[in-house]
Amino acid sequence: AIEFQEQSLAISREIGNRQGEATALGNLGLAYYYLDNIHRAIGYYEQSLSIFREIGNKQDEGNTLGDMGNAYLHLCDPRRAIGFFEQQLVITRQFGDRRGEKRALGSLGGAYKYLGDVRRSIGFLKQARAIAREIGDRLDEGITLGNLGEVYNILGDAQQAITLYEQALEVNRETGNQQAESDNLNKLGIVYGQLGETQRAIVLFEQSLEIDRKIGHRRGEGHALCNLGNVYKDL
Repeated sequence: AIEFQEQSLAISREIGNRQGEATALGNLGLAYYYLDNIHRAIGYYEQSLSIFREIGNKQDEGNTLGDMGNAYLHLCDPRRAIGFFEQQLVITRQFGDRRGEKRALGSLGGAYKYLGDVRRSIGFLKQARAIAREIGDRLDEGITLGNLGEVYNILGDAQQAITLYEQALEVNRETGNQQAESDNLNKLGIVYGQLGETQRAIVLFEQSLEIDRKIGHRRGEGHALCNLGNVYKDL
């Protein structure tokens, strides 16, 4: 991807296509983000953002602000991330971009969860879920339900967390989002483990592990193995 985007960037600069240049820079940022080279990703995002502002492309400016926020959240700087997500939210609402608004609200929910402000997190996530349902984005609705479940578990409301995780799993399976399905199986297993239902937790972790190995999700595989280890230790 980086090789192709670098070619695109070179051609866009050669012919003076500023929109194409900004898009290629943003895509390079995404590629380096997925490689966990976050500082380099931010450098590309900043260049992309500058051009989008120069040419007055507010919609892509909003998307890039969201990417910047995700990068800083990845660097464990949620307060700085929130600043970018708030700017993204303002722009998406100005232009009636409901899908972008949903992304910004979901990101704000995640950032406030990271800060431990779970009440505010729930407020943003519920707004994001409402828009996902309104526009028929079942894939993102499933992700948001899982995030809500995690926040309610932090609050100590295990039953509500279980309900939300089960709803999330139903949507994950409907949409074929196996990575989210695995993540929510893991989270559901953690709740049952906390409730002392160890055998039920083991079954959920094993289901998660099976999916992770099938799709090559190494990070999820590590989480499932760690959770299984903790459960067997408790036994």
